[in-house]
Amino acid sequence: MTVTWEEAGWERVAPGVGRCRLPVWDCTAGLVVGADAVLLVDAGSSLAEGARLRAEAQALTGRRVTHLALTHPHFDHVLGAAEFAGAEVFGAEGAGAAPAYGREELRADAVRHGLDARAAEEAVDALVRPHRTVRGELALDLGPGGRQVLLADVGPGHTAHDLAVLVPGDPGVVFCGDLVEESGEPQAGPDAVPSHWPAALDRLLELGGEEARYVPGHGAVVDAAFVRAQRDALAARFGVSHRS
Repeated sequence: MTVTWEEAGWERVAPGVGRCRLPVWDCTAGLVVGADAVLLVDAGSSLAEGARLRAEAQALTGRRVTHLALTHPHFDHVLGAAEFAGAEVFGAEGAGAAPAYGREELRADAVRHGLDARAAEEAVDALVRPHRTVRGELALDLGPGGRQVLLADVGPGHTAHDLAVLVPGDPGVVFCGDLVEESGEPQAGPDAVPSHWPAALDRLLELGGEEARYVPGHGAVVDAAFVRAQRDALAARFGVSHRS
């Protein structure tokens, strides 16, 4: 027996598309339901969060997650991935070899941000890297009925390897990862590429258009005007010129 988005504590963003905001780091996970396939966007910060997402996806859809898209290689988005046995895992080209995916780097970053050291160690030991990497764009068919999603390598920006997920529809939905943040100023760590970040947001806007709903890596769902304003703020913050 399946449950509704509301019963599961998820936000319905569009027909067959939802997301939840995980505790502590307010990290977004997304779900796209096809006729015979289920795509999860990001996997949480630990094996426990991954197990929670797996159980909730099963309750919402009555099926297991078949595809997992990781928007970028930071601990709060990837460390739950090992809980999705059998799912095909996607990332931007080069993400699996990114320095942030190194065992010690991931563990240290997770612990520095407050994850229990043992939980971080267990998740890093079980780390799943992308099985398929996306260069440019990749259309993913989620089954009969015309549900396709587009995986797009839109970075660099927040990291050197940023993947966005476009779900066409009315409205369309763009899962942005941490290229867009609503709950605070976008975080630029040592693996950020500020000189290209505004252009990555231009690419998101090209993908989604004016009417899409943009799902940030942290915070509430936003519109195209918010993405444009954040692009302009990032360009000013980092002294980067961009096309408008």
